Amino acid sequence: MIAGWKALVTGGSSGIGAAIAEGLAAAGCQLTVLGRDRERLEALAQATGACALVADLASAEGLSRAADAAAGVDLLVNSAGRGWAGDLAAMAEPDIDALVALNLLAPLRLARAALPGMRERGRGHLVFVSSIAVVGVGGEAVYAATKAGLRAFAASVRHEVAGEGIGVTTLLPGAVRTPFFDHRGAVYDRRFPRQTDPATVASTLLQALQVGTAEVFVPRWLTVPARLQGAVPELFHRLAGRWG
Repeated sequence: MIAGWKALVTGGSSGIGAAIAEGLAAAGCQLTVLGRDRERLEALAQATGACALVADLASAEGLSRAADAAAGVDLLVNSAGRGWAGDLAAMAEPDIDALVALNLLAPLRLARAALPGMRERGRGHLVFVSSIAVVGVGGEAVYAATKAGLRAFAASVRHEVAGEGIGVTTLLPGAVRTPFFDHRGAVYDRRFPRQTDPATVASTLLQALQVGTAEVFVPRWLTVPARLQGAVPELFHRLAGRWG
């Protein structure tokens, strides 16, 4: 279905974004990978036949360049993101602004840029990499808020484009073995749940694209706590407070 499509993957320097880019290249997409790490990005581009776009989505200039690239794509994968772990009261305002700019504002702007062209062609797909943190995570309040906002945005756009040949998929992974935890201020030291490999996340997304799945959790059992939080939030938060 997506063979020959023009695709843009943000956060392509490493982790989930890089794994998704590799999967899309194998599926026959005409790929552009975007990230901040030029060396890693160019290595990925060389390995996959993609075009490399070095840009910082948290900056106005980088976001503008990315929006120009998004305007002509059939498939937009918003994978770029960052985390921050710690007490909210100790979080500096610039860190709050940076998380909101990269995790939430950038995907909103890029989706807005991509949508007119998709409508004109009568086809396309928007992907938003959210997180299981949408259920609420102590010590990650701002990060969880950006990912919950991204999920709500995707659901809203899904309603807007219904019947237009444009799909919207939200990917909600749990802990994934990526450099994400090296940069958020706290390592991942839990025995359970175990970290998922980025390739598993990518293959799950590729399957979701083929059938047009609206939301997909990785691993799939995370659907259970997410649904529990939605159905009986008080019970969920009591359990979360006890078991983490």
